[in-house]
Order: sequence, then C-alpha cells, then structure tokens
Amino acid sequence: MVKNLKNPKVDEFFNSPDRWQKEFKKLRQIVLSFDLSEDFKWKHPCYSLDNNNVVLIHGFKDYCALLFFKGALMKDPQHILIQQTENVQVSRQIRFTSVKEISEMEAVIKAYIKQAIKVEKAGLKAEMKTTSDFAIPDELQYKFDEMPRLRSAFESLTPGRQRGYLLYFSAPIQSKTRESRIENYVDRILDGIGLNDEFTSKKKK
Repeated sequence: MVKNLKNPKVDEFFNSPDRWQKEFKKLRQIVLSFDLSEDFKWKHPCYSLDNNNVVLIHGFKDYCALLFFKGALMKDPQHILIQQTENVQVSRQIRFTSVKEISEMEAVIKAYIKQAIKVEKAGLKAEMKTTSDFAIPDELQYKFDEMPRLRSAFESLTPGRQRGYLLYFSAPIQSKTRESRIENYVDRILDGIGLNDEFTSKKKK
C-alpha cells in the first residue's frame, strides 16, 4: 500500500492563484499514487526516491508539465517526452494544457512515472557533456585576453557555473549582443557568482 506522503510545505504552492492550479492538483494526485517523497525545491513540488529527484511539477505561460530528471534515459513509446531547450542534457517534460488532457493520459503518465522510478532504482546515469565540450565564444576569449583575472575567476567557478555562462554567452546570434551579455556579467564572475545565483557585488559603491 502506498503511503500518503503529502508535504505541508508545498500546500501553499497548490493553493496559490496560478492559472494551472487544477492541473497541478491533478498531477499531484497522480504522482502521490507512487511511493515518492514530496518536497519543495526550486519553488516547485519535487518528488524523490531515497533523496534522489525523480519528477517535478511546474508551469509556464502556455503549458504545465511533469519534468522527469532522467528523462533522456527513459523509453518514450508515446513520443511525448520533450527536451525543453537544446541545451538541456538529461531532463525531459510531458506537457499539458488542461485537466481533461491529464485525466485522459493518466494511465500513460503513471507508466512513465513507474519507468522513471525504475531508472532511479537501477542507478542509471546519463553521460554529461563536460565544460571542455562547450566552445568559448570569441567575445569571451577577447575579454579573457584583456582581463587575465577574469579568466582566472572563470576557471575557479564550478563546472556547472562555467557551462551556464558559456551557454548564455553563446546563445545570441549577433556578436554585439554576446559582448553586451559578457560585460553585464563580469562583476558576477569576478565575485565567483553563478549566472542564476543571488548576487551582491563586492565593489564599493
């Protein structure tokens, strides 16, 4: 028998005025039919097995979704697992736009969650790209040559933070935009701060 593992810490999320509240609650009901622990991570309900993240509920303007942390390792017979962006390596989404759609797909959703749990129990790991697999944009290389201490600060960042910056700096098509992004984040890099970390500059104002 599956335990009721609702976490009071996430109740506020499910009672907020978000447009996807009915869909969120239905997804919660489905996920909690499995023996997964419910927690609140990255401001969203997250479900784990032995402290390892399995699936997360989140919403966007045009859809809500279940995010499978190891979705790239799962089989997808229904062709419904979506790579959120080209830079996402392992996680995959199943997207929804209504409670009716979720209800109609409930059996399929449960099959995918069951598979995700099996992947986690098997200890499967995805082969991740390393920082060296990501190209350094010319504009950042020029900045490194101009400011050697910036290069040193960048190399001192964790690999994940380095990759975050490289992806962000490389994304724009125009060189001018890439240069602007780099300039805007020089202080963060010098302070050892990641792209999405909270930031308080050490510079005196």
